Amino acid sequence: MPVRMSESSQVSRGKGVGLGLAIGSAIAFGGSGVAAKPLIEAGLDPLHVVWLRVAGAALVMLPLAVRHRALLRSRPALLAGFGLFGVAGVQAFYFASISRIPVGVALLVEYFAPALVLGWVRFVQRRPVTRAAALGVVLAVGGLACVVEVWSGLSFDALGLFLALGAAFCQVGYFVLSDQGSDSGEAAPDPLGVIAYGLLVGAAVLTFVARPWNMDWSVLAGTAHMDGTPVAAALLLAWIVLVATVVAYVAGVLSVRRLSPQVAGVVACLEAVIATVLAWFLLGEHLSAPQIVGGAVVLAGAFIAQSSAPAKSPAEPVASGGPERELSARGNVA
Repeated sequence: MPVRMSESSQVSRGKGVGLGLAIGSAIAFGGSGVAAKPLIEAGLDPLHVVWLRVAGAALVMLPLAVRHRALLRSRPALLAGFGLFGVAGVQAFYFASISRIPVGVALLVEYFAPALVLGWVRFVQRRPVTRAAALGVVLAVGGLACVVEVWSGLSFDALGLFLALGAAFCQVGYFVLSDQGSDSGEAAPDPLGVIAYGLLVGAAVLTFVARPWNMDWSVLAGTAHMDGTPVAAALLLAWIVLVATVVAYVAGVLSVRRLSPQVAGVVACLEAVIATVLAWFLLGEHLSAPQIVGGAVVLAGAFIAQSSAPAKSPAEPVASGGPERELSARGNVA
């Protein structure tokens, strides 16, 4: 009996640690836009901020890339797709969108991705979708209409909303790529290695697109303003690279190794809430009552859609949680 009690205690402790890591990851990811927007308003191009974020994180994760260099031979397509869509695409579209629309709105639009994934499952993979999942899609669409206030004739910047949708579509590509190799058992690629190489690929792609040699580097030596409060630009950049990228990705991976993908997916929804609250208090970006209600409906729809997604087996996730959690779900069998 004491042995069993000890084992049960260890399992509970492990789940508690996993929950803490998942919450920490959501907080870290949620703070990326709040830290990036002041840098953009200080004069940096959104693509330059993305490049700084991805290139800095890639440099930090370089030792892991060297450790998992065998992935270059075994999974080149996965690494290229993850870097292009999951890193460069999602981050570039998201940061470009927050330069034109509120952080909370951009992230809530991005959370329409789970509903889009179900469209891929139903019409491309031709797999059945449950009624609950379909209900989740309907809720997400209705909530999204409230977030963007369609009754006002899209009072938000149309290009900003389009860019946020671009981030959502890139997340769909990430989800689809994440499902590749998930049923390979011990042969599944290590998620930390995929993340490391994805950052390297993303940095290479963004270097070509963003052309950082044209960046106004002097901005990083000055200060940016968060709703009128001056903050060192270098400090904001350090947060984006070390906390909102490296710590966020790694914590997300480790959390899924202690929790199920479904539980981690529920916690992932906190990212949008955290980002909205932080933008409200730190950037003064207040949302209207209909937008708050719509945001809650979007998250509810995303949760229902991803938790009700069909799967032939536990090793075949379709839309469980944010992209970091979906990819790292394979760490359970790695």
